[in-house]
Amino acid sequence: MTATHPVTRFAPSPSGHLHVGGARTALFSWAFAKGRGGKFIIRIEDTDQKRSSDAASVGFLKDLEWLGIRWDEGPEYTAPDGSRVGGGPNGSYFQSERLEIYNRYCQKLIDEGKAYEAWDSAEELEAMRKEATAQKVAFRYRFRGPVSAEDRARFIAEGRQAVVRFRSGEVAVTIKDEVLGDATLPAGEVDDFVIRKKDGFPTYHFAVVVDDELMGVTHVLRAQEHFTNTAKHMLLQDALGFRRPVYGHLSIIKNPDDSKMSKRDKDKVLRKAVKEKGLATPPAGTVTAEEWARWIGDDNVQLDLEGAIRLAEALKVQLPEINVDDFRRSGYLPEVLCNFLALNGWSPGHDIEKFDNEFLKERFGLDRVMKTPAKFDRVKLLAFNTDAITGMKPEDFARRCREHARQFRADFLARLDDARFALLMTACQERSKTLDDPFKSNGFLLVADGALAFSDDKNVRKALGIGAAPEAGPTGLAHLRAMRGVLAGISEWTQAALEAAATDYSNAHAGGKIGALAQPLRIAVSGSTVSPPIWDTLVLVGRESALARIDRCVAWASELR
Repeated sequence: MTATHPVTRFAPSPSGHLHVGGARTALFSWAFAKGRGGKFIIRIEDTDQKRSSDAASVGFLKDLEWLGIRWDEGPEYTAPDGSRVGGGPNGSYFQSERLEIYNRYCQKLIDEGKAYEAWDSAEELEAMRKEATAQKVAFRYRFRGPVSAEDRARFIAEGRQAVVRFRSGEVAVTIKDEVLGDATLPAGEVDDFVIRKKDGFPTYHFAVVVDDELMGVTHVLRAQEHFTNTAKHMLLQDALGFRRPVYGHLSIIKNPDDSKMSKRDKDKVLRKAVKEKGLATPPAGTVTAEEWARWIGDDNVQLDLEGAIRLAEALKVQLPEINVDDFRRSGYLPEVLCNFLALNGWSPGHDIEKFDNEFLKERFGLDRVMKTPAKFDRVKLLAFNTDAITGMKPEDFARRCREHARQFRADFLARLDDARFALLMTACQERSKTLDDPFKSNGFLLVADGALAFSDDKNVRKALGIGAAPEAGPTGLAHLRAMRGVLAGISEWTQAALEAAATDYSNAHAGGKIGALAQPLRIAVSGSTVSPPIWDTLVLVGRESALARIDRCVAWASELR
């Protein structure tokens, strides 16, 4: 394809779910290509066997598809709607399955004297680094002369394995970048870097150059951390007779405090909570004793995602969202996350902030990509999400909450029939900032009646009249006792019937102040002073459960007096 029909690619290493920084790179690459009639390719760079896994590859694809970033070529994937994504004429799109291709081009470089086998041991390399340090110069590996047949045989007998290094030559390299501008690396800056590792797999530098050429990639958008790598890639492209793609390096995304958004942010939150609570053993149902010991014993070890989530729930702490899947679990809308990510590094101009992927595809260009790091403002993202949710049609909100529940809150679907689920959605939409809020804030619906815990705080005590002077009149607890009998006599357990009966009671016994009995009822059936509207809450809990909970609350509160 020509420059007017660009081919872009996103090539993650499958080491976990997609980081939001990677998601933004994929989004920009997709928008640049699709807005110009081009192609967007996904390629899995899994040649680092220690960091790669099949599960992680699927996680990346799932994250991209959820964001609405569909690829023209790449790994085949079945979307939740049953449609197929991926495939194409340039497969395999997993680098670990393309070794024969890489070996062919690697051998070409060796045959032409542009690359060579290097047999240095780890100890020898370390000695070279120490010598460079002693001389106060940067260590750069250079060709050390040909290896004789005898030495090669001896190295093999010793169990050594060779790497293949590219002969860079001491030449200056000018990097042309559509975002950062041009920069020149002086001659000698690029050393004879490794292009094939001891395990026979290509390094990132070599595989990416071969694949970009064979897959027809015309434009490469990637993180600024790869900027200096581009010099290596350009030298390889010249040596192999390949064309050079157009490059654009994107700034990183930082936390508001200027720290880098990292997966370790979650780990820091967990370790701080464990330290504050003085825990010596893991809370029940979180992680195994072995996992706990390994994690506690080494600050570099992180718990797997599911274990971290369970531990966070037990510790009652909120893990910071870092990966796309984190935001999905938290109930953010994919279209809102894309909108927000696009603004973290690009501006459409004209003070426009709210837009969808179609708008981005039509308007995106490298000329408006920012050079400086973006600050990830979670408060603004949540405000965007809140606006989108409160502006939804009720039926759309209910549908999307049900989809969210199927993934992450199946216990609510098991507990609530269709009518009560619909009621929960109606009751919660105006109060919800995410798709998870209707579930996160209403866990009392899942608790067994005999296990509901009542919050012993000042608001609860005040509402129930715990410690109130006798002359102050009927307490909330007294109203709760009386309302128990009123509710038991209602024939139809509906919001209208419940409100009517409560209104009659309040007019007769509470001076018409419905709140005097509504809040005690809320505490009794939910355990706290916060729930959906009280009549909705009573219907959601159900008659038998509501009466049983009121009995338990009366008994509990009576002991506090």
